[in-house]
Amino acid sequence: MSASERASLDLLWLTLPESRPGRELAWLAAMPDTAVSAVGKTGTGDPVPFIERPYRRLTRRFVEAGALAWFEGLDTIEPDRSVEWVASLELCALVTGQARPLAKRLGARQAILTWGNDARNPLYRIPPYRQALKRSEGADLVVCLIEAARDHCLELGYFPEQLAVVLPPVDMERFHPPAEPVEAPIAAFISPLATNKGIDRVLDAWPIVTAEVPEARLVVAGRGPLEGLVRERAAADPSIEFLGSLPGDGVAELLRTVAVFVTAPRPTRVWSEQFGLAYVEAMASGVPVVTTECGTNHEAVLAPSIRVPDDVFAIAEGVVHFLGDPALRRSIFTELRQVVVDRFERTQQIAALRAAFDAAPESGAR
Repeated sequence: MSASERASLDLLWLTLPESRPGRELAWLAAMPDTAVSAVGKTGTGDPVPFIERPYRRLTRRFVEAGALAWFEGLDTIEPDRSVEWVASLELCALVTGQARPLAKRLGARQAILTWGNDARNPLYRIPPYRQALKRSEGADLVVCLIEAARDHCLELGYFPEQLAVVLPPVDMERFHPPAEPVEAPIAAFISPLATNKGIDRVLDAWPIVTAEVPEARLVVAGRGPLEGLVRERAAADPSIEFLGSLPGDGVAELLRTVAVFVTAPRPTRVWSEQFGLAYVEAMASGVPVVTTECGTNHEAVLAPSIRVPDDVFAIAEGVVHFLGDPALRRSIFTELRQVVVDRFERTQQIAALRAAFDAAPESGAR
């Protein structure tokens, strides 16, 4: 379908609690010939009009898709124009459970974007999430943001024609390399400061790294429950620097000043790493990644970056592999970015996302 033949598309997005800017909503809003509005308690900072509705929330234990939270007052939403799609994130989110009746009332179709990679996720067995998952089965389109999500959906019983794989877009202008590879042996951990992201493992591995590369430095950016541990280690070790939380542009700038990106995720009862946008953003910036084997992060951690076992010595060895060899880093500098451009370049992936909506069959076609 040519640009001149493509019809405009009107979409209403139901925002999850604690949604981060610049992600799924921003990608939808960037689709060509598309008008997007969003429902939320507060705006995310993405360039779309927001319809304010409060959440009813019983606990803050889980965030985003796992949040025990749903909208109040959706039945009062009367958009000022016809809505063709109602969309939301993740199959079992309670907000997604609300999308089905809202779409029916508005005469719209339902789309769900998902990173899900585990059809045996325990959340799927808990009554409110199970009900939301059951409602999701009738979605007209499920956009799988990783290859593993398609397998996950098929295992759950979705029809192949409901599913479209569209890999996540990466902004190559925002995340770009410096003019030359960074020579100084600086590693960066940029992620939530939580056990599932492995900052504790990285900190435990760091003395092994500095024993091999004495001039090595580690910069840590983020917030989370292990912030106290990071501050403690940084106070005791001058080779560790804690930067706190950074905005998106700050992350991009930091990546252009480091030689290696390192994390060490490990699964929890309800989560294993699905992808990791930070990995491809680092590689787009010419920075090799060292991380642990977790979930389906192999889809993001592409060679010449490496995944290692969840072991302090293996993590240290992986970091030393790159930090201790500036010639190796120079030799892979261009390749790191190219593998990301080939699969995740923003313009091509935004176009693919719009094409998925255009190609979605009507519900009655199944």
